[in-house]
Amino acid sequence: MKTLAEQMELIRRGTVEIILEEELEKKIERAIATGQPLKVKLGLDPTAPDIHLGHTVVLQKMRHFQELGHRAIIILGDFTARIGDPTGKIETRKQLSEEEVRANARTYEEQIFKILDPDKTEVVFNSSWLAPLTFAEVIKLAANYTVARMLEREDFSKRFKSGLPISIHEFFYPLMQGYDSVALAADVELGGTDQKFNLLMGRTLQVAYGQEPQVAITMPLLEGLDGVQKMSKSVGNYVGITESPGEMYGKLMSLPDTLIVRYLELVTPVPLAEVRAIAAGLENGTVHPRDAKMRLAREVVSQFHSPEAAAKAEAEFIRVFRERELPAEMPEFAVPKEMLENGRVPLPRLLVAAGLVPSTSEARRLIAQGGVRVNEERVGDPAARIAPEAGMVLSIGRRKFVRLKV
Repeated sequence: MKTLAEQMELIRRGTVEIILEEELEKKIERAIATGQPLKVKLGLDPTAPDIHLGHTVVLQKMRHFQELGHRAIIILGDFTARIGDPTGKIETRKQLSEEEVRANARTYEEQIFKILDPDKTEVVFNSSWLAPLTFAEVIKLAANYTVARMLEREDFSKRFKSGLPISIHEFFYPLMQGYDSVALAADVELGGTDQKFNLLMGRTLQVAYGQEPQVAITMPLLEGLDGVQKMSKSVGNYVGITESPGEMYGKLMSLPDTLIVRYLELVTPVPLAEVRAIAAGLENGTVHPRDAKMRLAREVVSQFHSPEAAAKAEAEFIRVFRERELPAEMPEFAVPKEMLENGRVPLPRLLVAAGLVPSTSEARRLIAQGGVRVNEERVGDPAARIAPEAGMVLSIGRRKFVRLKV
């Protein structure tokens, strides 16, 4: 194992809080002395089928622990996911069926190994210890925490003060996540800053069950491509880790300059010394933001696809964005005859049918803003009707293209 100082430098990378840091140092010193790696726990509730770049921040930290020789344990919360984490919610979450959870879990297992080393990762399902609990054991578990303490939690507190309903079963979510730490006798638990309450619950319950409390490490919530809100599919400011290399590369090149260093630190394996050098270069003007973003985009695409795919995506980006050429490859759309009226079709309707926009209202907005081109000619009239021709190219910005077939 590496020295304590070397380990702590990597572990501190990008972290918001280590609770408690002196406890972590003692655990690492003991691991070095005994040769027994720490058990590092990360719980993932498979409530959605796909992972985006924001989800990978904490996975990167788990990878760091793997590189340091510690034992990585991923808990797929097939049992807790049936309730759903109430963190940040203003209403009770819809309970998922066992089939939905299992299907999502299979997808998660495939995606997390784009970051983690599968040979050094133990994947477990928390139903294996939560489902067998008797009602008496659940009562014993619940007796370790008070309603008053639960209501100190911000989301519960807001709902209670607003008169919004809180179901009793929601109180069991943090208790169950905390019990996961007891079941594993975890040394360390990772999570986002929004998971701090749940992580501390693990410490509380471990002490109640006669165990040494785990160290809780929180990671920041990654801002999305808009640079403001947390990365989220519902907001549309995300980079999905299963997206095509070109789409992923293009999205990252649209990132605000202020987030370049943050992304390099949190979602790439670029050594910290290099990240600091790039940060200094951006600050003093010796590094151009465009070049730093290209480095970021290459690293991310290489990680989730391959270095060859990253090189190809970069070459295509330069060709399309810098040299203003059309992509070498693009989707094709065959215009159905029934869409035509006297040989023409409303442009907003065509954009929706071709899959370039989700709705005609969005199409009209983009046309009015000058973001839509037909054969590289900008169209500014939302009421425009065009006569489709074979080979005609519709484009939105410089990332979405489609070639028509008639």
